[in-house]
Amino acid sequence: MQNIADIRKDYQLQTLSEADVAADPIAQFGKWWDEAVKSDIDEVNAMTLATADKDGIPSARIVLLKEYDEKGFVFFTNYNSRKGEELLQNPYACLVFFWKELERQVRITGTTEKISMEESIAYFNKRPDGSKIGAWASPQSLAVAGKAWLKETFDYYRERFKHGEIPKPPHWGGYRVKPFKIEFWQGRPSRMHDRILYTSQNDSTWTIERLAP
Repeated sequence: MQNIADIRKDYQLQTLSEADVAADPIAQFGKWWDEAVKSDIDEVNAMTLATADKDGIPSARIVLLKEYDEKGFVFFTNYNSRKGEELLQNPYACLVFFWKELERQVRITGTTEKISMEESIAYFNKRPDGSKIGAWASPQSLAVAGKAWLKETFDYYRERFKHGEIPKPPHWGGYRVKPFKIEFWQGRPSRMHDRILYTSQNDSTWTIERLAP
């Protein structure tokens, strides 16, 4: 069995220079996003969402990016879940994309806000029926009686909504992460990685700095 400490990879696919990045981080993200999509990365929109409660105790999980623009990065969840409770107590969050096929990471730090109900309904209506029913059936993050209980609850809501449209549950919707820092990380040989950090300024511009690897 290989020793964990001996597992390593020397990154060398590409470089990242201050002279080559866009002036705006959303434009730079869009460039990297398009390249990631074209690279056929499996679940390219998967990202780590890190939150913390009022005591600063962190938690992290994988969620899916569903939209991004100059306003921020959007994901959907149960508002009563652990992440929802933590965001209620502490609105700061961090997102991390790791596209290993391109030897790249993007780290996004910002504040969060719920998107409008109209936006959440519009997205919910596009989901498959099974996912819609799951949003009703699962009291996300709470302890439950067992797998059989979850199946019974799912079956109950499937029967309840079998003759009509499945509405968005009141406890379900989207969050937008509004960034004030975005870091682009490109792997390089000998762990001398390229790290370019954008930081939001009061005049709506962004500073660009190189960070040591």
